[in-house]
Amino acid sequence: MFWIIYIPRAMKKFKIAVLAVFVFLFFNFPGLADNGNFYFVRTVLDGDTIILANNKSVRYIGIDTPELRKKVNNKWVYDPKPYAVEAQMLNKTLVQGKRIKLEFDKEISDKYGRWLAYVFVGDKMVNEELLRSGYAVIYRKTINVKYLNRLKKAEQEAKDKKIGLFSVGAKHAR
Repeated sequence: MFWIIYIPRAMKKFKIAVLAVFVFLFFNFPGLADNGNFYFVRTVLDGDTIILANNKSVRYIGIDTPELRKKVNNKWVYDPKPYAVEAQMLNKTLVQGKRIKLEFDKEISDKYGRWLAYVFVGDKMVNEELLRSGYAVIYRKTINVKYLNRLKKAEQEAKDKKIGLFSVGAKHAR
């Protein structure tokens, strides 16, 4: 049986305002709703960069994937390097629309204001998976080295299997 409850007009406006505040906080400060470093991925830009539901950009620590775009006369032009599309697609498969955990190291952000993080979906580190698949190489110009040995091992697996960027005839990402 359903009960119809009369809610005064002023109360309806109050409930809408409370809901609006909750939605704002949830999408702008996901940590408040998740009790930790958990976030939702809104967009995958390329193989090593994502945008969260709170509009914050995240650059994956320790890896570099081939670029999808290049700058020509101060304008970004779509010109994918070999394996750039594959790196982006794998990244999308791993994180798009999903709840992820970010783990930070010594540097929290880069000169562009992006967060620098190790990205996890469950127990799986996305940075490591991109290396293991051969769609990334280790990025060595960093002081963030917490998982360097783990990342080196994943890159070596791709080299040993000769896949992706390490396949016969493939040009290196750099």
